[in-house]
Amino acid sequence: MSPASDISEESPLAAVAEVLSCPVCGRGLVCAGRVLHCAAGHSFDIARQGYISLLTGAATKLTGDTAAMLDARAAFQGAGFFEPIAAALAHAAAAVTPSDQVAAAPEVIADIGAGTGYYLARVLDAVPAARGVALDIAKPAGRRCARAHPRAAAVVADAWRGLPLRDHTLTAALSVFAPRNPAAVARCLVPGGRYLVVTPTVRHLAELIEPIGMVTVDPDKERRLAAGMAGLFTRLDTVAVEYSMTLTRGDIAHLVAMGPSAHHTAATGAELPEPFEVTASVTVSTYAADPGAGSHRDG
Repeated sequence: MSPASDISEESPLAAVAEVLSCPVCGRGLVCAGRVLHCAAGHSFDIARQGYISLLTGAATKLTGDTAAMLDARAAFQGAGFFEPIAAALAHAAAAVTPSDQVAAAPEVIADIGAGTGYYLARVLDAVPAARGVALDIAKPAGRRCARAHPRAAAVVADAWRGLPLRDHTLTAALSVFAPRNPAAVARCLVPGGRYLVVTPTVRHLAELIEPIGMVTVDPDKERRLAAGMAGLFTRLDTVAVEYSMTLTRGDIAHLVAMGPSAHHTAATGAELPEPFEVTASVTVSTYAADPGAGSHRDG
């Protein structure tokens, strides 16, 4: 697609324009050519790479991944090491059934903090009727997500400033190793919609903490997650996913470079024996919004 061409009606962004909202005034957005605009006249150009930026105002505390971090993550994910996690998430998403009053509406699944779009693509494969919205604060992520799946629209946005999504439009929302804004998610979910959250346990990648200084998982993480969800969501189900990965030094280098450890250590795993066994350990939790939770505003 050339920069001058229009976005077709079958494009992912055109398909989800009706669920997006203007980050300035909150009105709905419509797609016209290579622009999304609202009734108040605010307009946003679609980048030639296929994503749209709905970032406005000053930056918040979120720091987006760099292109190098996303390259490393794509290499690690592409090798299949996190496939069991993606499979468990896809299974949970396929089990979501909206309530009867919205069952006839198109299914829309948003991945908040989508990164490479890997997990959203796996979920969309499992839910063939759904459209996807990949949201991330980093423009390099927007570029990657725009080509992650034929039914995934890529939107650059800051979840902590509020999700640029209309009320009660999402069948499901995903949060995979990403910061969460539960109040914003509750507002966007349809009745019967679900919030699917993947979090690491203290055993996740534990073998790499001492030898190369990987960032540790906060042992209080579960309590903080529960506190953040309180009054907004009730947990319906939790699935433990734990297994051993046999990694080369190159795999470990990608693992270090793809996440927060990249900011804290220069180690690459070159000194470790090869192959090296590392534990993957996460929980995949399914939440339902509490009655009245959708009335909370973003922020």
